[in-house]
Amino acid sequence: MKQTSFASLEYAGKKRQTRREKFLGEMERVVPWSALCGLIEPHYPRSGRVGRPPIGVERMLRMYFLQQWYSLSDEGLEDALYDSQAMREFVGVDLAREQAPDATTLLKFRRLLEQHALTKAIFDKVNVHLGERGLLMREGTLVDATIIAAPSSTKNQDGERDPEMHQAKKGQQYYFGMKAHIGVDADSGLVHSVRVTSANESDVANAHALLHGQERRVHGDSGYTGVAKREEIVEAQAEGRIRDDIVWLIAAKRGA
Repeated sequence: MKQTSFASLEYAGKKRQTRREKFLGEMERVVPWSALCGLIEPHYPRSGRVGRPPIGVERMLRMYFLQQWYSLSDEGLEDALYDSQAMREFVGVDLAREQAPDATTLLKFRRLLEQHALTKAIFDKVNVHLGERGLLMREGTLVDATIIAAPSSTKNQDGERDPEMHQAKKGQQYYFGMKAHIGVDADSGLVHSVRVTSANESDVANAHALLHGQERRVHGDSGYTGVAKREEIVEAQAEGRIRDDIVWLIAAKRGA
């Protein structure tokens, strides 16, 4: 019989739900977990190191979604699982019996998704599922980019830093890793598009990949300045892949 820790009992007994708990509860209900796991399982390793079974597909997928929703690095998500009972409940981690999956495990999972082009397939399936339930309004899209810092120990088989990752500066700090470019439905707040690149790729150069084609308005920060004139956008409009009457609502650069 599964034992329940005192921390879990205390958490379950509290009367007020936080905004995070409400959001994760909604995602628990609306994301088609079984269908998504079915996409990944044919590519997922069936056995781990000797004496150590691999972490379940659904648990890793839930961690991946948390990372996207809360713009966390691999190490940031690992820390968040120790800090947040709501996140542990969502992923299915009980610290009384086990440790949270580490940052390197999540990094390997993301690489698997990218290697087999599963990221787009996952979000396409989620979007169809949500659209059928009227949860995506598709009138507007918010575009943004988040740097996903790699664990400092990340090396390839030759003992070198991963060549697909690059250094980038954000604010006054330098990061080494990847960048997640994200398109979010402006009405529901749900992610509908994700594109992962090296950290040194510009935000505006990837804007075209974050649009589903039906939006009338696109919101973005100053990193998307000049997006309407980008060759990729002009070409997509000429081919009818996105609307040619989009209103671009791009924040001005500081001091502009």
